Amino acid sequence: MNLISSADRLPPALAASLSATERELIGAPRSFPFAVTPHFASLAKPERNDPIRRQFMPDEREALYDPSSRDDPLGEALHRVTAHLVDQYGDRVLLFAGGRCAGHCRYCFRKNRIPAAFINDEELEPVLNYIRSRPGIREILVSGGDPLSADDGELSKLFEKLRQAGPGMAIRLCSRIPITEPERIGPGTVKLLAGIKGLRLSTHINHPAELAPVTREVLSKLVNEKIPVLVQTVLLRGVNDSAETLAELFLKCRDLGLTPYYLFQIDLAPGTAHFRVPLKEGLSIYNSLKRIADFPLPAYAVDLPGGGGKIRLSEDVIAGEAERPGGRVHLLKDPGGKLWEYPVI
Repeated sequence: MNLISSADRLPPALAASLSATERELIGAPRSFPFAVTPHFASLAKPERNDPIRRQFMPDEREALYDPSSRDDPLGEALHRVTAHLVDQYGDRVLLFAGGRCAGHCRYCFRKNRIPAAFINDEELEPVLNYIRSRPGIREILVSGGDPLSADDGELSKLFEKLRQAGPGMAIRLCSRIPITEPERIGPGTVKLLAGIKGLRLSTHINHPAELAPVTREVLSKLVNEKIPVLVQTVLLRGVNDSAETLAELFLKCRDLGLTPYYLFQIDLAPGTAHFRVPLKEGLSIYNSLKRIADFPLPAYAVDLPGGGGKIRLSEDVIAGEAERPGGRVHLLKDPGGKLWEYPVI
């Protein structure tokens, strides 16, 4: 995979726009890991507030202390049943298949703990045994890193083994590569994915500017092969925190035959507080979006910090606020009535 990991390989206009601090951060990969594909970097404008630039350029605010952050914001360790499998969502399981990401997203909750190697046979066997022992599993989410960083042969082998272990199980392939490195998805990959019974592709798009012509072409090829393509979006301060931007994004996705699926309130990963949109502001944006959009919208959701699972957000789930040593928190009510905490910003 061709990744830019140094300032001198960025597009000239973008490299010239770097501040002294940004150059210093890019040169400190242990504290501020930096990587971006040439394609995604080419979409960024030199301005520091450009929504594409903000998603991959290191920011000194990542080092600020944040008492509400968690190393495992989703509480996945509580639900890990093998080294590579998480059973947290009832009839769905999550497989960490590994593989390098096509870039380093500054807001990602797994950005400092992504397995670079693709899952091998020895690591996969306990996963397959678990699936065989749980006939009630309806769907498996194949995540990474990014599974599409593996070659087609590795992917084909993985899908075949998963299908044998769970014949009736749907497979959801989670990948950002259609957006960050669309040239990876050639005719052979499209044919491979189209041949996997019950496969859906879940991709991640945050801003309309990410839908470059080459990306639109790749997504259209997938849709034309009857591969359902779901879109998830993270609500990010300074990137897409307006109803108008989100409406434009979701409309463009719909016109391409994609299904806007989730709009996520950002997880409480370390170093991401400057991206957080206050919860009530997020609800206000979503309510405005409902008023201006004349098409189905994705669910606005949050993964409850500490392992509570995913819930849809509305005014009804906010049960109140409370003061904690780290600051004031919202009390969010899950479907069972249990209260979970999310910081008030």
